[in-house]
Amino acid sequence: MIRNFAVFLLLLGLGGIFLHLLQGYAPATELNQTARYYAEHAAPDLGAANIVTAIIVTYRGLDTLGEVTVLFLASTIIGMVLAQGGKRQRALQRKLPPAGELLTTGSRLLVPLILLFGAYVFVNGHLTPGGGFQGGAILASAALLLLLTNPLQRFSHKLIAVVESVSGLVFIGVGIMGLLLAGGFLDNRILPIGEFGALFSAGAIPLIYSFVGLKVGAEFTSMLTHLAETEKS
Repeated sequence: MIRNFAVFLLLLGLGGIFLHLLQGYAPATELNQTARYYAEHAAPDLGAANIVTAIIVTYRGLDTLGEVTVLFLASTIIGMVLAQGGKRQRALQRKLPPAGELLTTGSRLLVPLILLFGAYVFVNGHLTPGGGFQGGAILASAALLLLLTNPLQRFSHKLIAVVESVSGLVFIGVGIMGLLLAGGFLDNRILPIGEFGALFSAGAIPLIYSFVGLKVGAEFTSMLTHLAETEKS
């Protein structure tokens, strides 16, 4: 009873805070100085048709590095916690019923298309909505579909680790090259800007997002495989 009353008071307080914020909310009628600079200079300076991509990869390069690091740490911790459970896996999982014909056939058709779409999303991130994180998540969804089709499916942890490590090293290397050869960490102008709107444009942004996509996809796949291999209690 007391706990329910405390929860009610907490929800009431949060509701009052949000109501106060809502009453004082006034939509901005114009961009602030920073947003105006991004809107006016991102495309001509960086050559990216997708302004959001230009901001995330270049102007907020260190923040992107932090996001990639957090995902790497999460993947590593999950692997460490679940690794021992995977070693104790029982033959009970082999009693699982086989997947239906519809799921098996559908996965064979969809997995290549999912992988292709994921690559398309991060390769074209400088032109259309998308990027490395979104594309990497799409790549990992292909592994999830394979695991749903066959829970006993096993992926090579060594291959996943190699893809993740190489992609991370290239990402850091490109960022350092930006510091040395251009204006800052992950500055895309270490490569020619190219023709605006073309696939090979926006300097190093397509390269950066390609390796971010591979890294994110490998990390999500690693988490999925460790979860799949953990003993179900």
